[in-house]
Amino acid sequence: MITGISLWGDSIGKGILFDERRGRYAIYGDNLFSVLKRSLSMPVDNYALMGCTAVAGAERMARAQLREGSLAVIEFGGNDCDMPWADISADPDGDYQPRSPMGEFMQAMRDMVTRARAQGAQPVLVTPPPLDAQRYFDWVSRKLSPERILKYLGDVQYIYRWQERYAGAVRTLAAELGCALYDMRDQFLAMRDLRGLLCVDGIHPNQQGYEFISNYATKRLNEVYDVVI
Repeated sequence: MITGISLWGDSIGKGILFDERRGRYAIYGDNLFSVLKRSLSMPVDNYALMGCTAVAGAERMARAQLREGSLAVIEFGGNDCDMPWADISADPDGDYQPRSPMGEFMQAMRDMVTRARAQGAQPVLVTPPPLDAQRYFDWVSRKLSPERILKYLGDVQYIYRWQERYAGAVRTLAAELGCALYDMRDQFLAMRDLRGLLCVDGIHPNQQGYEFISNYATKRLNEVYDVVI
């Protein structure tokens, strides 16, 4: 029997979207955490933060007390693979590293799985949803030099391929460590209108995207863990 659920992740776990009417990021009220919180009698805790990386998440989990018999849902990758776009725009011929190089990302994810299991929790790894390369390129370069950033990338779709490596790493870790996997990315990619699930920034889910996440996640919780929502 599941005793509780804790969410560990970035802005996706927090339910962040871009509110075009107000011109800023905001929390979507019916995000997965909110749905679980109001629907379940068990404790549901959200440790997700906008901008959080796996390395920072592992540090936060090291200070937390997880409930024995609970699910620790771990979703990272979107910020970990992010590049220093302003620096790239200034010098596209430079050598740059993402916020979490692949080795550090994978080790931080392993650390969270180990930490969760040590406290009697069941880790569930989640792949990051796909981005829309053109929208995301337009977004990150809007106040910079698109020409210089494109020179560094080679082609716009490299952004998508680069992010895909981190999703692939999550799948590899789930198999290596024997963890449950929620392949959120695959679910998004199966949709014919992927762009219709993403915000104007090309990376955050919009209202429809978050509803899609909640619907699938609650279905999986029911099927795998007999959690009725």
